[in-house]
Amino acid sequence: MKKILATLTVSGIALAAGGMAQAQEVHLIMCGGEIREADQTVITQFEADNPGVTVNAEPVPWGTCQDKSKTLAAAGDAPGLAYMGSRELALLAENDLILPVTLSDEAIAAYQPGVLATVSNGGQYWGIPHAFSTKALYMNCDVIEAAGETCAAPETWDDLYNLAAAVSAASGSEGVAGYGLAAKDFDNTMHQFLNYLYSNGGQVINAETGEGMLDSAETRETLAFFGKLATVSQEGPTAWERDSLKDLFNDGKIAMYVNGPWGRGQHNEEINQMIVPVPRGPNGDNGTILITDSIAVFSGTGVEELSMKLAQALTSGEAQYDLDSSWGLTPILQYEKLGFEDPYYIGDDFWEIFTAGISRGGPEPMVTDVKGLQAVFVNMIQGIVLEDDTVDNLVTIAGEELADIM
Repeated sequence: MKKILATLTVSGIALAAGGMAQAQEVHLIMCGGEIREADQTVITQFEADNPGVTVNAEPVPWGTCQDKSKTLAAAGDAPGLAYMGSRELALLAENDLILPVTLSDEAIAAYQPGVLATVSNGGQYWGIPHAFSTKALYMNCDVIEAAGETCAAPETWDDLYNLAAAVSAASGSEGVAGYGLAAKDFDNTMHQFLNYLYSNGGQVINAETGEGMLDSAETRETLAFFGKLATVSQEGPTAWERDSLKDLFNDGKIAMYVNGPWGRGQHNEEINQMIVPVPRGPNGDNGTILITDSIAVFSGTGVEELSMKLAQALTSGEAQYDLDSSWGLTPILQYEKLGFEDPYYIGDDFWEIFTAGISRGGPEPMVTDVKGLQAVFVNMIQGIVLEDDTVDNLVTIAGEELADIM
């Protein structure tokens, strides 16, 4: 499928002008299984502002929605637009299934640092970011203090390991581990690793040259640290992914693990929890992975202009603020620079943990072979957790595998 519409300019902040076609339907696929109230408000207003236009907003669960959008597009029956993980954009772009997006200088300046790197490939933007998350370390102070330790933020990897080791040593007979480590064959195993790689000054892909940077001293240090964490983590890390670790945290079976801002609401209210930055590695500072979900506009639908305007409306300043604040997301825009008074995250100790590392964080890498990328990391991480190979060999192999899929 070829692009049939020139690139549109999207501000991401305010609606663009333009005539609307009459009696047309725009199909929107929304990953997540629901249409959130903030998005529905925009959709309702969009239909009111454009008589004759109907938005068919279809919520589809995450497990199937991205494949559904890709399958429909490949068959020539693409939705007008879709909300999906930004990791999917490179493949869609390579196959000419989505339109590139041109952002104004004002829009670019409004995004949090690093956000647009999650939708950039080949010098172009391929989606409009619509949801953003960063990560932090959650600490169960009840578990830590029961082990006779002080519940204080670990500043460095050594601090984290030493605290986790002390908890494990004191509580091991009770089946309590110092740290919750995700090493299952799952996408967030890669994400968990990248939190630490970016906190050690590492990279996966050079944003300017497109060169793979995984085979590095920073990656070796990070993988070696994961090997140490495995010795003070829950039994069988390869059977666990991040979301299931929250259950261990709630049950008092792990003292610490990394999660997003939504973790606060997933934990039992009676837990005395502390949320702190991901500790820094020997070559970095407190960082985080920057993950976005984006709205992509498909080509060849006949409603490209309508779809782009709807995408723009959904991601505009006020609409985006309503979504971020009501959903409990890391702010995707620097709303204080847009004239918003008292944004929900300014002066809030909790949110400052999740915003402080943004400028030092790094993106979920954008490649066409998403599953292949995840396998590169899972193979490397499981290799060290299971003690199948040395750090040096595993990182060398991972670098070669990354080169093969780029």
